[in-house]
This record gives sequence, C-alpha cells and structure tokens, in this order.
Amino acid sequence: MRARIYQPARNAMQSGTAKTHQWVLEYSPEAARSVDPLMGWTSSTDMNSQVRLKFDTKEAAMDYAKSNDIEFLVQEPHKRKANIRNGGYGENFATNRRRVWTH
Repeated sequence: MRARIYQPARNAMQSGTAKTHQWVLEYSPEAARSVDPLMGWTSSTDMNSQVRLKFDTKEAAMDYAKSNDIEFLVQEPHKRKANIRNGGYGENFATNRRRVWTH
C-alpha cells in the first residue's frame, strides 16, 4: 500500500489560502475505476481510495505513515507570492485620486 503526503492547493474559486495549511495523507489507487453501464457512475473496489487523513504538520503525517508501515511519497507545495496592495481593497473607492480610474 502506497500513500502520497501533500499540502492541498487552493481552490480556483477562492482568493485566500483557507484550507491549505494542513497536510493530507491519501492512498494511491490499487484498483482501476470502472464505469457503471446504466448510470454512468464510476466506482472502485479499492476502499482505501476513500480515505484522506489530515495532519497539522508534514512531520506528523510522515510519523503516522512510518508507524503503520505505509510506503509514502512527499510532494512539497509550490508556494505562491502574496498579492498585497498598499491600499488594499479600500483603494478601489479612494476619493483622493490624482487621475481618472476606470476598469
């Protein structure tokens, strides 16, 4: 049984970094998915594909995997640069602009 330890990326629909600070241990699929011919749903006989364990630190996830004899692969996250503007959101409504501002 093999697992992957990673820090999830932010969702495309979110502008902040919520739910991206925890580390996740997720098992690799051992069986291929199959498509139900009637409904079109995908299913698998591998129950471990449904398990996602969350940890506060990468070391805690690695310790868990080692203590349970789980082979694992750690994927380091790609950190993004913070987009912090001087005036922040309120600058969109500033009344002291020196030039015309439009979209």
